[in-house]
Amino acid sequence: MTNFNGFPANMQFTPVPNLFMNMLMPEMESHELKCMLYIFQTLYTKKGSPRYVSLSELMSNASLISSMQNANEAASKVLLDSLTVAVKRGMIVHVEVTKEDCDEHLYFLNTQENRQAVEHIHNGKLKLPNIEAIKPVFLPAEQKDIFSIYEENIGLLTPMVAEELKDALMQYSEEWIRDAIREAVYANKRNWRYISRILERWLSEGKKNGTNRQNISQEDPDKYIRGSYGHLIQR
Repeated sequence: MTNFNGFPANMQFTPVPNLFMNMLMPEMESHELKCMLYIFQTLYTKKGSPRYVSLSELMSNASLISSMQNANEAASKVLLDSLTVAVKRGMIVHVEVTKEDCDEHLYFLNTQENRQAVEHIHNGKLKLPNIEAIKPVFLPAEQKDIFSIYEENIGLLTPMVAEELKDALMQYSEEWIRDAIREAVYANKRNWRYISRILERWLSEGKKNGTNRQNISQEDPDKYIRGSYGHLIQR
């Protein structure tokens, strides 16, 4: 362990998106997290648009490669595996290109602007110096987060409801919460208490056929308010 004497008064900082800190980082493994932090640092030092980091840049970063050390695998493979996971998770967009007669891999932060830029690189509308896209680009599907889905379908996302949703994500899968919101909309019971009762029922009784929408046309929408917590649920 390095003996660290503390941070100096004047030092440089690397900005990291709050969404990354609050939503993505808790689910990440150590090497993937280190990889993304170095990508943020590298992108922040660049100017112009679009900004990207190449695999060769990452491979030549001694600090990053040192942090990728693994007793069973080479650091370069650990880095490549971490980048692959980050692409699958949707944090970065990957393009394989030819640069100066050699294969190269470019990584863009997954933003709407960068997704458009990558698409333009692929179809020839955007040219990068000494770079030509050589393989199809598969952009991750843009998927709304559970907080946006709640606000669009149920109502205003208050701080209290946001905390309830965060707690629910620790106990239930996002798919379950999406389906529970869908059930609440169908029953015209647009409030969080009704949604939470659906989730509690699925947890205790099981969620059938992936969505638990079996015979939903015959389902009584008031059954969630007749239990012991019925007085807490608004119509």
